[in-house]
Amino acid sequence: MTDPARCIPILASLDLAETLAFYGDHLGFRGERWDDYGILRREAMEIHFWLARDRIHPEHTSCYIRGGQVPALHAEFAARSVPGLSPFEVKPWGMKEFHLIDPHGNLLRFGCAPQEIAHDHGDGEAA
Repeated sequence: MTDPARCIPILASLDLAETLAFYGDHLGFRGERWDDYGILRREAMEIHFWLARDRIHPEHTSCYIRGGQVPALHAEFAARSVPGLSPFEVKPWGMKEFHLIDPHGNLLRFGCAPQEIAHDHGDGEAA
């Protein structure tokens, strides 16, 4: 079996220690840091961070995380009271999505197609 190519976002961080703590404490990622670079992982999700000096970089950056695990992530993040967590709702383009903004301004958008949700009770939670 071959190792398929993957696309991994590299986002800006104004403080790597704060970034690793936020993603670890609130979002369940595990991370490592090397000087001005950090890597965070959670299951198949991986996000890299570089140390930026100017807020313009993280405040104008985002990444999109997609898949059938998204409803469970929203439920988990809501239970953890993640700051700035948006409602989980169907957008005009047909994807069910939520978002949050990390402490430095990076936008994380999470989404799934309705067919990726096994069964929805109407309250945004998958069975």
